[in-house]
Amino acid sequence: MSTPPRLLMIEDDARLAQMVGEYLTQSGFAVTHRGDGAGGLEELQHQPPDLVILDLMLPDTDGLDVCRRIRALPAPLGKVPVLMLTAKGDPMDRIVGLELGADDYLPKPFEPRELLARIRAVLRRRADATMAAAAPANTVMRFGSLEIDRDARTVTVGGQPAELTSYQFDLLVTLAERAGRVLTRDQIMEAVRGRELEAFDRSIDVHMGRIRAAIEADPKNPKRILTVRGVGYVFAKQQD
Repeated sequence: MSTPPRLLMIEDDARLAQMVGEYLTQSGFAVTHRGDGAGGLEELQHQPPDLVILDLMLPDTDGLDVCRRIRALPAPLGKVPVLMLTAKGDPMDRIVGLELGADDYLPKPFEPRELLARIRAVLRRRADATMAAAAPANTVMRFGSLEIDRDARTVTVGGQPAELTSYQFDLLVTLAERAGRVLTRDQIMEAVRGRELEAFDRSIDVHMGRIRAAIEADPKNPKRILTVRGVGYVFAKQQD
């Protein structure tokens, strides 16, 4: 019998954590709960989970700081997927969370079934990444000094590694594989995550900003990922 995926829930609302934890346990996960940021970070390093469910509001700190501290840890701990729970109607918290390296977000209140779907999607991408990294042959795309290794799921610029989340890597590959073709935000999101955009969802733009910061010499004057106003994005064929 295979070991169930481990989830670490860092959430100060004990009642919510118990309800969600029971639901996720029934859905085949092993769930550990901690009620504050310090306890969550300690548990993460003591017994690394497959995914962290991180609440934004915590009694001793905030989820943004916890996310930042997770991403500062050495691999593989620093690479653990983070799904952030944010306050309803506060897009800025979601944007900042994504900028700090969260893989996805879910506003409160939420349906447990949607949380389950988001968790499975993030873990599926992680499993795909692991399988690709174990492949015997590499498939590398080269655009000037930029190299994208689809099998190893690594990106380098001038031989230096570019740090991207799993989702951001998928976004970059989606664009690079269609270099020169303008893609709408809906097309990009559908290709990567397979879910429809939420109304006024700005997460795609936030992720694009993170990718530019990692691969562009001047993120404010990008040469690789270009914005087509009113439409979406295009990955330039001709680069440095």
